[in-house]
Amino acid sequence: MTPAHFTLSSTFMLGLTGLAFHRTHLLSALLCLEGMMLSLFIALSVWAMQLTTTNFSASPMILLAFSACEASAGLALLVATARTHGTDRLQSFNLLQC
Repeated sequence: MTPAHFTLSSTFMLGLTGLAFHRTHLLSALLCLEGMMLSLFIALSVWAMQLTTTNFSASPMILLAFSACEASAGLALLVATARTHGTDRLQSFNLLQC
């Protein structure tokens, strides 16, 4: 495993463990998701450069567009929950209640 692959894999796994174990605030969960998406974007960009073909050159831009949509939806959800519940703590949410 090259150092670049190790760095990208460890970055993704660090975001995944942060999402799995540090779930106190919605903002920290959204930041972990964003870190995972950025590591996937960099890995896909490096992979497309290593292939030196033009077939996969649009893939990182599509992933970046989906990542931006995911971030905007997450921030809208954060603002909506902060307005209705007064906090972004995940323990204060009752998911069975509308």
